[in-house]
Amino acid sequence: MRVLVISDIHANLTALNSVIDVAGDFDAVWCLGDLVGYGPDPNECVETVRSLPNLVCVLGNHDSAVIGETETESFNPEARLAIEWTIETMTEENREFLQALPKRVVKDDVTIVHGSPRDPVQEYLLDSYTATLSFSYFESPYGFFGHTHVPTIFHLNQGYADLYLPEIDVKFDMQARLLVNPGSVGQPRDRDPRAAFAIYNSLEDTWHFRRIEYDIPAVQDRMRAANLPERHVLRLKEGW
Repeated sequence: MRVLVISDIHANLTALNSVIDVAGDFDAVWCLGDLVGYGPDPNECVETVRSLPNLVCVLGNHDSAVIGETETESFNPEARLAIEWTIETMTEENREFLQALPKRVVKDDVTIVHGSPRDPVQEYLLDSYTATLSFSYFESPYGFFGHTHVPTIFHLNQGYADLYLPEIDVKFDMQARLLVNPGSVGQPRDRDPRAAFAIYNSLEDTWHFRRIEYDIPAVQDRMRAANLPERHVLRLKEGW
């Protein structure tokens, strides 16, 4: 099965559509959370994701804040402003979709979360120590996560998680046990502004990291029209 793996769309419809356009044929879509937040297109992104085939989607921390499960005070002031705008903008139907999202899904050989297997919504997997602890909280060969906006591989090797920053556009042969992050569709933070995603082939047991350019100025224009924080507008161009 060829699976399109996406995460951290953050209400960026232009980036999401570009990813879908270049991904090629896929049998299913696994979304690792944060469909909304920061960007100008929350309803359009939720509706697009909802329409994708054989969808598996989990709850992200921004999704959680929009539906009232996470206190907005836990976010920095600019992120909080974007969340408050999103709350006012979301349709009830799309809000109900977010409310129904699970925090953790086990699909075939993969545990799917937004943050980490230990704390599926909130915890960041940024270092080998935290990742090592997280391997104790799932049993499947692979764990897919998002939240950090950085393409990452953690490999459990003799009880410790080795960290790799993968090459782009190179297929990676999977090997148990792994925690893998496809990066962010809508707001990359690895100094590469291109939308990030991955293709997981469960038959070949491979993971293919991908990047694609998209029309960033068009998204920035919509953000400014919505009076979203300028810092979030500027960071799209630089990928930080």
